Amino acid sequence: GGDKAPLSFLLPELLAATESTPQQSVCAQNKTHSVYIWIHLKPGADLRACARVAATLQQKVHVVSPDENDDDDSISAGVGFGPNFYKQVTNGKGAPLNYACPYRKGYNGEMPSTGGDIFIHAKCNNYSKLFELTQLFVRSFPANCIEKVEDVYGWTYQEGRDLSGFIDGTENPADEDDRKKVAVNDACGGSYCVTQRWIHDHNVIQTTRDHTLESWVGRTKPDSIEQARKSASSHVARMVGSTTPGQQPKPFEMVRHSQPYGTVCGESGLFFIGYAASPQNLDYMLDRMVGADKDTLCDDIMRLTKCVSGTYWYFPSQEELKKLC
Repeated sequence: GGDKAPLSFLLPELLAATESTPQQSVCAQNKTHSVYIWIHLKPGADLRACARVAATLQQKVHVVSPDENDDDDSISAGVGFGPNFYKQVTNGKGAPLNYACPYRKGYNGEMPSTGGDIFIHAKCNNYSKLFELTQLFVRSFPANCIEKVEDVYGWTYQEGRDLSGFIDGTENPADEDDRKKVAVNDACGGSYCVTQRWIHDHNVIQTTRDHTLESWVGRTKPDSIEQARKSASSHVARMVGSTTPGQQPKPFEMVRHSQPYGTVCGESGLFFIGYAASPQNLDYMLDRMVGADKDTLCDDIMRLTKCVSGTYWYFPSQEELKKLC
């Protein structure tokens, strides 16, 4: 017989065959507008048929926005699944890591765990394209499958500020490769995601002095500089695990794609969404917001806003998603 190819020669081919690609919504930068589509299915719904609809999301994106190179109209989109749904449509396999979202409560408020089956996150500089995509996607489901659907539209406010006036997402990795390291699980190419809808108390925001608000957040309001000395209950200290800037590497990170939503006369606040390589990252930050850590402190940011819904999702890699078609 002839000489066998050495394993080192085959390795690049093997790696290329198993390399997985995250969905577009996970690492792409935010655009001017977003839509967050949160779907609960009926108990008797045909789950596999619904999974097939979800898996064809990119085809629907292409119908609404055929030119991917048009900056104004191009859409970055991804689809995630609740743990029960995903386990059932993958023959009991589910995601590599358990990602059940617990109910949390602290002395500054609660974080409900409201569940869900399918979640779409899409971004575009053109609001009407997101409306069209939502309409097309929701209408594609089999009849009588959807129990409840909520579509929330986010938008850029004052060049990236939250409605409280503070710059949002300051800690996000700027580089796409860095975002991928934080948001994507190396083993499978998927991403674990938390979504929460927060309603702001604008009366508290308007009547509280900036100095106090800055102490709650842990950053200056005009330019988002992290305070050198901040309270251990400030939002930044809860997230990074330290009261001193740059003192130690952050134990856990996530890539945030949150945006403000709502109306002046109705509810408004922040639709919070964060992607991470492991649900452990999500647990660490949310536990520390409600005092479920050794120091039992709760996050001061919950004095100005209230969480009304939340859960975890798994955004499979593009390769994993194709298997649901």
